[in-house]
Amino acid sequence: MSTIDKIVTESKDFKAFARSYAQYMSKLLAQLDLNAIEDIANELEDARRNKKTVFVIGNGGSASTASHMVNDLGFGVRQHIEPSLKVVSLTDNCAVLTAIANDVGYEQVFLRQLQLYSHPGDKLIVISASGNSPNLIVAARWVKEQGGKVLGFLGFEGGQLKGICHSSVVVSTPKGEYGPVEDVHMILDHLLYTWLWWKIRKTDG
Repeated sequence: MSTIDKIVTESKDFKAFARSYAQYMSKLLAQLDLNAIEDIANELEDARRNKKTVFVIGNGGSASTASHMVNDLGFGVRQHIEPSLKVVSLTDNCAVLTAIANDVGYEQVFLRQLQLYSHPGDKLIVISASGNSPNLIVAARWVKEQGGKVLGFLGFEGGQLKGICHSSVVVSTPKGEYGPVEDVHMILDHLLYTWLWWKIRKTDG
């Protein structure tokens, strides 16, 4: 039984469930590797200063997180300071995604885009609860082979991506608990955005 299943089963009503869920989220946040989060923040700042692109990829809910992250780290930071952080989600072009998936295979949807658009020194953020999505793995391996940095927002035990990433934050939950992992990934996005905004504003503003 997963933690969430246990919380639902033991809750007498919605308020009790919501309270227990929030407490579980607090526990997951307290267990995060702050050094790994700091490493990712530093990599993002390095990309901004050196005018490199940060590509973001993920499937399903993590694809939505990738889009949200681009909004926050790209447009959000740009409103306040230059040079901005150039962040691009490879999950948002339906025509390109479906063309690659149909003509080549879904495993290639991110790799082929990176081969088209990336340049030396660019970085890749992979967002995955399982850490085992084939299309993320082949893209991450290719970026690493090219000398680029791979940064991970992962869950469960980290999966194969944990061993590929230069830095990764793993939200350690039982396998299958996608919701809490994705919740924490969104908090990490806002954490990084807020820190970078204030840090950049203080040092460059």
